Amino acid sequence: MITLQGKNIYLRALEPEDLEFVFDIENDQAIWEFSNTQTPYSRFLIRQYLENAHQDIYEAKQLRLAICKNEDFKAVGLIDLFEFDPRNNRAGIGILIKEAGNRNQGIGSQALEILIDYSFRQLNLKQLFANINPQNEASISLFTNFGFEKIGTKKQWNLVNGVYNDEALFQLINHQL
Repeated sequence: MITLQGKNIYLRALEPEDLEFVFDIENDQAIWEFSNTQTPYSRFLIRQYLENAHQDIYEAKQLRLAICKNEDFKAVGLIDLFEFDPRNNRAGIGILIKEAGNRNQGIGSQALEILIDYSFRQLNLKQLFANINPQNEASISLFTNFGFEKIGTKKQWNLVNGVYNDEALFQLINHQL
């Protein structure tokens, strides 16, 4: 199994054993606004998704990796590259640590650092972007700590519980390219 290793965590490809973990995340209505999900997913659909997770980023235009603690195979979160655009060498990046007990332990920071490095060194991306709710101070702090800069605000972008919320756009440019 190929992994991307950090100090206390590693990133790995999704496995069939991740079915319940991904199922729980995809059906958690509290995070639907971040993932643009509008309907529940069945285990059957998640199983099909996992069966196709072998597609590379050039095929799927997405890379979703499980975040795991070094001592465990069990995922504690997910980190994604999405809207992968090889023509313009850019992708969106998003992260989710599932349980509050795993937050504020540096897991998200390590995962983000690993995926930024992978994106710039292995995929030769010129830029990464993140869409963040302006009220999500923890995410803003995480991304800005890695050099992401706010480049704009999409006004009234997401409809959540009958209210239109803004969405901030953050960008990190690879100045090595």
